Amino acid sequence: MLQSNPRLSTSLGADLRALRKARGMTLTDLSVALGRSVGWLSQVERDLSDPSVTDLRHIAAALDVPVSMLFSNHAAPAAESGYIVRQGARRAIGSARAGLVEELLSPDLTDDFEMVHSTFQPHSEIGETVTRPTQEVGFLVSGRLELTIGARAFTIHPGDSFRIRGEPFRWANPHDEPAVAIWVIAPPVY
Repeated sequence: MLQSNPRLSTSLGADLRALRKARGMTLTDLSVALGRSVGWLSQVERDLSDPSVTDLRHIAAALDVPVSMLFSNHAAPAAESGYIVRQGARRAIGSARAGLVEELLSPDLTDDFEMVHSTFQPHSEIGETVTRPTQEVGFLVSGRLELTIGARAFTIHPGDSFRIRGEPFRWANPHDEPAVAIWVIAPPVY
């Protein structure tokens, strides 16, 4: 559900372009999926046209991201925009359905990578094995996390780091405290 006074992300066009490219989609692919013209989508990506909330819902569904990802909660001061993300101004990403709460630490999705703050709630686990065309490195800040990469199972402790290179992986936090990790993902997937 959208917040009562949502604002479009100040980097909406660039974020949409990065998400589209990370999914290997051309402008034509996405415009066909949306039932809109390539010209309209190009204008949205260049911030020359503002999509409606309905358009944003369709775009989010086609790119497999929550619509909230396309909105920002707090405007950064002009001198900080694109450089600094304050703790209270992080964009929520992903879905908390499986017990995972994620926030984008990167200012936007225009870099070759994204940085994510992930909180794995106690007694939670991912519903299915994930395989994505990315390279990912994570660092566990607190808690413990059970991580399966390919056929190998690991228990990750605070201060441990890990790498996933396009391999199938699963996570679970069967423990009584949340596990908090910082992930760097390339290319951006959110």
